[in-house]
Parts: sequence; structure tokens; C-alpha cells
Amino acid sequence: MSINSRISGLRDHTPDERLTLVAQSADLDPDVLDALRPDSGLSLAQADHMIENVVGMIGIPIGVATNFTIDGQDRLIPMATEEPSVVAAASNAARMARQHGGFTTSYTGDVMIAQIQVLDAVDPHGTRFALLEAKDELLALANEQDPMLVSLGGGAFDISVRVLPTRAGVQVILHLHVDVRDAMGANAVNTMAEAIAPRIAEVAGTRTLLRILTNKAELRLTRARAVFDAELLGGAQVVDDIVAASAFAEADPYRAATHNKGIMNGITAVVLATGNDTRAVESGCHSHAARTGRYAALSQFEKDADGNLVGTLEVPLAVGLVGGATRAHPTAQASVKLLGVQTARELASVIAAVGLAQNLAACRALAAEGIQRGHMTLHARTIAASAGAEVDEIGAVAARIVAERRIRVEYAREVLAELRAGGASA
Repeated sequence: MSINSRISGLRDHTPDERLTLVAQSADLDPDVLDALRPDSGLSLAQADHMIENVVGMIGIPIGVATNFTIDGQDRLIPMATEEPSVVAAASNAARMARQHGGFTTSYTGDVMIAQIQVLDAVDPHGTRFALLEAKDELLALANEQDPMLVSLGGGAFDISVRVLPTRAGVQVILHLHVDVRDAMGANAVNTMAEAIAPRIAEVAGTRTLLRILTNKAELRLTRARAVFDAELLGGAQVVDDIVAASAFAEADPYRAATHNKGIMNGITAVVLATGNDTRAVESGCHSHAARTGRYAALSQFEKDADGNLVGTLEVPLAVGLVGGATRAHPTAQASVKLLGVQTARELASVIAAVGLAQNLAACRALAAEGIQRGHMTLHARTIAASAGAEVDEIGAVAARIVAERRIRVEYAREVLAELRAGGASA
């Protein structure tokens, strides 16, 4: 599969034309991506089998981010988001990184953790040691629950035990470490936790309570790095200002919350497009941001010896390609085919790279012209539509309210009325 992520003038085409161009650039038969069309995607009957009490569906636009080179391979990135400027910003940041080789990533592995809570232990530290002594027995029992995962090279491989003081008394918490391979892993680790809990209670001489995975996926980290060209960014001053803005986010939790929201604009869009669990990924990322006891930025930006900007990002990404909505949702399947990824590691690498690109774009906008200029220009089209403009009227209404810097629904209605009155009199 040969993907070319450079598609000149993609925004100048209609949605149908874009889909054809994207399929060609991804070296795919256009029919493979038919599920991305609203009339060919998830049906109401399919949705009825995914969740309970189905009454309808909500549509989220899927755009394609271009220009990405990740670990030496071009990728076209499907992004599901309702927020204007996100896809364009990611594509532009990827263009700035492309000149220096694009994004490189590293990955700590496909390991998820299940927690088993032990209550009422008379001797918590002794209980901890007893559970550690039972490690081999517990791992064998856990792996009996999923022979297929074990046959693929995964499965439970380690435990750790903590003595945890709480307001409800001292508790003993056992962590079961499971290599889930290309799955997100929740079902596998929860099944194992349920299976070993009775034996843990016997060894501890007491009872267990919660038996469930943690979304704090600290053993499933993905790291992304890129060099962004100083000239393309706007010069040395812009580089210095982005470094200063990054330092602000590293030091201040108020700024970090919005800084990280920009990262999640990119991450969540790809997670959603591929049918993965957005809430699990978001909770994992935000818990990682607070891992030192103080909430801070997930990324850093520095200046290298050549004056270019170096961006780095580290995030836990519990995503997979097997099971769940990724397999049940036809649009998610089409998104995965467009990406061309074969493993959970590759998918996580793409997601981290997009998060870093999105973050860079937001920091550059803040440091250069301010966030509202580009964002509100794109947002103006949404405002025009909200005011009642038809497809062939949106461009004219949006251009007018941007030019007059009155990007509000009530003024868009006035402009639309004038436009229609002028057309009627003509």
C-alpha cells in the first residue's frame, strides 16, 4: 500500500470529489471508503445492536488531514470532529514538520492493568507479600481465561501489589499486568480480574470488592517527536514565543488545561473516527498530565541548534483494532482502511502525531496572530449555516461577517436577508 499524504487543493473540491482524491492518494478502490458517505455508513439497525434504547443517530463530520509523514510513512488521517479549524490546522502543522522528516514515535507496549481491591486485611503488608508469593498461580489462572490472547503472544505476565491508606481504612490493591496485543483490552483484563478475585480473597484471608481495569494506562505510552521548520512557522521570534508559551503550560495548571485541550482536539478526533473509546483515552491522558501531583502540559516545545522548533508529546493511548465499535461500525472500519495501519502500535503512533501537530498549530496561532483569527474565519461558515443560509449562500454570508468582524448569528441573519432581498430585486 503506497500512500501519498500530499494532496494539493483538496479543500477546493466537493466532498464527493475529495473522497475520490483521497482514495486515489491512499491507493484504495473508492468503494472501500463508501462507508464514509452518510447514506452508506452506520444503519439504524446496526446501531440498535451496539447500544440500548436506540432512537436515532447523530452525525459528526469526518475530515481528512493531509501532509503527515509518521515514522517514514505517509498517512492520510481521518478525523471526526464538529470543531472548525481542527483538520486544517493539523494538516498545516504536518506540512511544517514534513520538511524535517515528519513525526517519529516510540511505544512502550500494549500493556493494560486490572485492579483487584482487597478489603479488611488484618495485616496489609503481610497480605501484600502473600499475594506476591502467589504470582505464578494467579498469572496461570488469569491466562486460562483467554487462550487466544496467549496464543498471539499476549496475556497476563506480571502482578504488583500496593498497600493503600484511604479514609475507609488501609486497603491492599493488586495490579494484574496484561499484554492485550492489538485490542483496547478492557474486556480481556476485566474477565481475568473477575476470574482471579476469588483466589486472591482466599490467599488474603479476606474479601475483594472492585475488579476492573484502570484507564490510567501508564504502561501503554506513546511518544511523538517532530522538528517544525522555523521559516515556515514565521521566523525566529515565533519559535521563541512558542517556547515561552509551552513553558507557561508546563508551569501553570490553568493554562495547561487549555493547552492539553488543544492536544485532545487532534487525539479525540482520530480515536472517534476509528471507533475507539474517546472517554478512556481522554481520562488516561488527563491522569498522565497530573502524574506528578500537579496538572501540567502533556507536550514540550524547545528550540534546537539550528533555530527550528522541536515538539515532543507523551501520552497513554489505550486503543485497538479488534473488538468493540472498531469492528462493529462500518465507518470506523473505513477509517482504519484509509489509515492503512495494521497494529495497535501503528494506530497509537498516528494518534500521538496528530495530537502533537494539533498542539503546535494552536500554540503557533496564539503566539502569532491570536487564536481567533483563523478559527473564527472557519467558524463563520458554521454561523452562516446556523443563520439559515443554504449551501450556495454560506460562502457569501461567511465572507461578509468575517470582513466586518461581526461573526454572530444575529448579524449573519441580517446579511442573509440583504443577500436574498438583493437577489429578489434582481
